[in-house]
Amino acid sequence: MTQADDLRFKEPEPRIHPTAELKSCRLGRYVVIGERAILREVSVGNFSYFERHGEAIYTTIGKFCSIAANTRINALEHPIERITSHKVSYRPNEYFRYLGVDGAFRQRRRQKSVTIGHDVWVGHGAVILPGVAIGNGAVVGANAVVTRDVAPYEIVAGVPSKRLRLRFPEKISARIEALAWWDWPLDRLVDAIPDMQSMTIEAFLDRWERRAD
Repeated sequence: MTQADDLRFKEPEPRIHPTAELKSCRLGRYVVIGERAILREVSVGNFSYFERHGEAIYTTIGKFCSIAANTRINALEHPIERITSHKVSYRPNEYFRYLGVDGAFRQRRRQKSVTIGHDVWVGHGAVILPGVAIGNGAVVGANAVVTRDVAPYEIVAGVPSKRLRLRFPEKISARIEALAWWDWPLDRLVDAIPDMQSMTIEAFLDRWERRAD
C-alpha cells in the first residue's frame, strides 16, 4: 500500500485562508495559514501553522511550529540613524513618482532574518525582533518581546523576554534532538501519536529509540 492509498492520511496541500496575504513564501505539507495572516519571504515547514492576524517577514520556520494569533515575527525595523525614521526615506515610492524603494535598506532587513526551529510554540501577541534565532522545542510566552536568541527547549516570557525554565532536563532534550521525530515519515509518525498522548516523555523516548535502532 502506498501513502496515497492509506486512508489515514489527509491531503497534504497547504490550507491558506482567502484573506491571508503571502508573497514569495514556501510552504510545506499540511501547513495552515489563518485569517488575515501576512507573510513576506517566509519559509514554513511541514505541519506548522499561523493563527489569525499573524505576521512574519524574512523568516525561516521549521516543522510542527504553532504560531498563535496576533504574533509579529521579525518586527519592522526603522532607520533611526537617519534624519527621519519614517518610511518616506526607504519607501518614497508610496508618496512620490520616480523614487524607488531603498534597496540597501531592504537588504539590511533581509540580512537580519529570523530562524525558528522545529516544534516551537510562539504564544499569542508575541513579538520577535530582527536577527533572533529560536531553537527546537522552545516556547515563547504570550505578549513576550524576544530580543535575543532562545535556546532549544527554553521557555521565555516577558518584556524583554527572559528564561523561565527549560521544558525538560538537558539529557532529555538531547535525546529528543537525537530522535528528531519531526523528520519521521508519515506512517511512522501516525503510529507514534497514541504514545505521544499516553506515555511519559521518558517512556516515549525509551520505546521509540529502540524502534529506531
